Amino acid sequence: MKITLSQLSFHTGNFEGNSQKIIDSIHSAKLNGTDLIVFSELATCGYPARDFLEFKDFIAKAEESILSIAQHCIGIAAIVGSPRTNPIVEGKDLYNAAYFLEEGKVKQITDKTLLPNYDIFDEYRYFEPNKLFQVIAFKEFKIALTICEDLWNLNDNPMYVTTPLDELIKQNPDFIINIAASPYSKTQIEERRNTLQSNAKKYGLPLFYVNHIGAQTHLIFDGGSAVIAADGNVFEELNYFEEDEKSFVIEKSEKIVITSSTLYAAPNLLRNKYQDIENALVLGIRQYFEKLGFSQAILGLSGGIDSALVTYLAEKALGKENIWAVLLPSHFSSQHSIDDSLALAQNLGIKHSIIPIENTYQSFLNTLEPYFGGTTFGLSEENLQSRSRGVILMGLANKFGYILLNTSNKSELAVGYGTLYGDMCGGISVIGDLYKTEIFELCAYINREKEIIPNNILTKEPSAELRPDQKDSDSLPPYETLDQILHFYIEERLGPSQIVAKGFDSALVQKILRMVNMNEWKRWQAPPVLRVSKKAFGPGRRVPISGKYLY
Repeated sequence: MKITLSQLSFHTGNFEGNSQKIIDSIHSAKLNGTDLIVFSELATCGYPARDFLEFKDFIAKAEESILSIAQHCIGIAAIVGSPRTNPIVEGKDLYNAAYFLEEGKVKQITDKTLLPNYDIFDEYRYFEPNKLFQVIAFKEFKIALTICEDLWNLNDNPMYVTTPLDELIKQNPDFIINIAASPYSKTQIEERRNTLQSNAKKYGLPLFYVNHIGAQTHLIFDGGSAVIAADGNVFEELNYFEEDEKSFVIEKSEKIVITSSTLYAAPNLLRNKYQDIENALVLGIRQYFEKLGFSQAILGLSGGIDSALVTYLAEKALGKENIWAVLLPSHFSSQHSIDDSLALAQNLGIKHSIIPIENTYQSFLNTLEPYFGGTTFGLSEENLQSRSRGVILMGLANKFGYILLNTSNKSELAVGYGTLYGDMCGGISVIGDLYKTEIFELCAYINREKEIIPNNILTKEPSAELRPDQKDSDSLPPYETLDQILHFYIEERLGPSQIVAKGFDSALVQKILRMVNMNEWKRWQAPPVLRVSKKAFGPGRRVPISGKYLY
């Protein structure tokens, strides 16, 4: 039997476009002699659909899509993920389902059993868990069909009381298929691969896995669909961060044998962390713009490493003709910051403009003179510079149809080192899930072969340049220390005493953690952050604004 894994990018709520992609792949696979083609989780509606799932019309369109797709499954079978209405009164209104389509109709439905309800996942908000287990009989094979999280209950401290494959294995399946919407993070590729391998080894069955590719606002799906042999070895992986499709032949003799229908090179399982992060962020930017119907980005280029990195990523995602970098110097801006920004713009070949903010800034000061008069220069005056830049950038974006890219990093967002309605403006936060130290490391990787980001940007001490001789270190500990403490608190969820036990000063830990908690209100007003860690700011990290913890 020939099986094709179809790894596609779907657009949430775009039923016509999603269905057409699926149908086109079915026809192509049929011409290629495929017996069964497999698509990812919730392919008809896109993942995650969130509260769109509460609209009966939305579900009706998903169910209509399945019936339309089924009509094209003549001489070929397909597995397609889609929500379905729960026909029973009790329980949630919906199931997260995998449809088995054959002979022009729905032949069988498998519902998702394990519904993740942590981090960015909230599936139990919408779906009822499956309680019935039945393999799919197709040709001479019996298929154990599962959906994403259904495979993730093999650790020493399982989260769920049921493991679907423990039930399905009783029916003697020949192989496993898992359709998924597993988002990317810096640790997810390895963890996911280990999970797939562990399942194949535990049950002694080959495993065919199809994952989403693309981005939905803040979530990035990296693909990496795979075939795992019964001994747990990776037989083949599809490409990461791009659409891909590959076919395999499975034969039944004394044991199950898998061969590739085309000669592929042996899978290279070694991943480069920084290449993956770069590819993920580029994909996140590109699909955010494509799915919103925009093509052009604008951003403020300060001469610092954050805006330099975002400019580079935006140019890769959208093309040099679609980027407008605006330099907005004040009398506090150093000449080398201006020169470095111009050098970067020249290296990338992008449009750039210089708009000094001095007149705008002075106008604000003049307006506020009756109230600020007699006070000393301080944070308000610094923030007015940042807000002057934000007003100008948003004015240009609105006037000419650009989306403003935010350039704040995770270290700054964590401790509130940013100005609301100033440098925190933007439609999407590109590097808001990268700590400052990671940004330096990623830029060094980008420059590994030639100088793209001017080296002076990488070597000078970070500064907001909002007052004379200002340095980030005036108000923050060294980023090497800050970022470690933030990582332990945010990603690892360690409390202050546990972080101090790692060797950090108690007073510093208390200060930093207090800054993180005190600035939650600002993060609620920040743009959506492209997620590349296992705990990003946004929907996956839910803490109260006015909580007392650690104050």
